[in-house]
Amino acid sequence: MNVLIIGRGGREHAIAWKAAQSPLVSQIFVAPGSAGMSEHYNCVNINETDNAGLLDFAKLQQIDLTIVGPEAALMNGVVNDFRAAGLTIFGPDKAAAMIEGSKSFAKQLMQKYHIPTAAFEIFSDYEKAKQYVAGSDMPVVIKFNGLAAGKGVVIAQTEAEAIQALHEILQEKKFGTGDVVIEEFLRGPEFSLMALVNGEQVVPLPVAQDHKRAFDNDEGPNTGGMGAYSPVPIISQKAVTEAITKIMQPTAKAMVEEGRPFCGVLYGGLVLTEFGPKVIEFNARFGDPETEVVLPKISSDLVQHILDVLAHRPTVVTCYAHFFLGVVMASKGYPGNFTKGIPIQGLPLKNTVFHMGTDQENGQWVNSGGRVLFVLGEGKTAKEAQEDAYRAVDQIDSDNLFCRKDIGYQVINY
Repeated sequence: MNVLIIGRGGREHAIAWKAAQSPLVSQIFVAPGSAGMSEHYNCVNINETDNAGLLDFAKLQQIDLTIVGPEAALMNGVVNDFRAAGLTIFGPDKAAAMIEGSKSFAKQLMQKYHIPTAAFEIFSDYEKAKQYVAGSDMPVVIKFNGLAAGKGVVIAQTEAEAIQALHEILQEKKFGTGDVVIEEFLRGPEFSLMALVNGEQVVPLPVAQDHKRAFDNDEGPNTGGMGAYSPVPIISQKAVTEAITKIMQPTAKAMVEEGRPFCGVLYGGLVLTEFGPKVIEFNARFGDPETEVVLPKISSDLVQHILDVLAHRPTVVTCYAHFFLGVVMASKGYPGNFTKGIPIQGLPLKNTVFHMGTDQENGQWVNSGGRVLFVLGEGKTAKEAQEDAYRAVDQIDSDNLFCRKDIGYQVINY
């Protein structure tokens, strides 16, 4: 079968890499893909939000299955258009993708259906938001009510930080026009739980944990993720089961009851509090960078699982025993301003590397995005996987890249 993957980053590279392992797949196309993917897969120069172009290509190439990577494509209604044309696509339609596209929709859904999450209030007025923050315990979490590529969240430790975040979101419109959601800060270890969903059918994938802060010791600004690992030994199977039965399954059912049935990857960004798992956020697609460790962890056929879920057939995900840990190499200045086009030496590596933001100029690898490379390590233990990843990282040389040196620190001595 011919498979089309929509997107261009490390997540899509990992999806293509995993799909290529399926005996069901004959050809893989990625739109638009990247230089890092073009060595192994057919990259086509069609933007993720060019619905008409993607649809024409899928018809021309007789694509049997399309998998959507980025949230922008989902919110642009690509799934709606493909389904209207009778094409098989895995991802939520525009109405269901609102679980990620609108923080306020997601919070109100959880409130209505008693899905455990942080207490919250929603504001469009800057002065009222300031007054609310002034009476709140610190820290508080401030979220832009819309898509912000993983950067629209501020954990404000002080009232001054909170007011600055509100000013940037509501007055400067740093991420565009939108409300702000102010939440209580949930304490406990975070973990990511993704599931293949179709209506009320929920097929959980292995859990992962990512590192959101830019610098070692969880310091610096929030990013889209600086590294990840799977499994997560500090999260017990009991806690995972509770998250599935009290969060993921009820959410899928709630979306059906709301007339927005979800079909695709439902991502739960969760925290294990003293009262059990609670939701930090939902995404409507594979998480990035968690996908880059979760898919290597899976030993079974991802494409078969997706086809089974689309057909409402039961399907069982199996996993390797090994530990997988990956390190993001990012452009200096990320998540703020950074310079593109700086040479990168040392590629390719023996380790699996997913290209997040690279290009080639005159035969030379250069950075083209904030997050540039995802270097994967593997081992029987977390320590072995960490050592394997950083050995590979040390072989990559660029004046413009940095990475955290402590990915996986939570579980190394667990």
